Amino acid sequence: MLPVHRHAIGFLLKHLAAGAAGGMLFGALVLYYDVAGLGTLITTSRHGLLASVMLFFGLFMTFGSVGMGVGIMSLGEERDSDPLPPRRDRDGVA
Repeated sequence: MLPVHRHAIGFLLKHLAAGAAGGMLFGALVLYYDVAGLGTLITTSRHGLLASVMLFFGLFMTFGSVGMGVGIMSLGEERDSDPLPPRRDRDGVA
């Protein structure tokens, strides 16, 4: 594996971990504050462990993907000037 590949994979994993941590925090707060009775439903259910694993896996995937997307979108360069000249209307005003 080339060093540039290691750097890219590390970059994506770092953003995945940040997004996943946000998802885990969100899930923990949803259960702690019992939003829509979800915490009570999971703790009193016979399949509460399966339900919580499914909840946190979905949050991990969603927030992790968002974190990676934000990381990728932030790679763009800012330019000092627009490469295209401004469009002018019929009166010559930009």
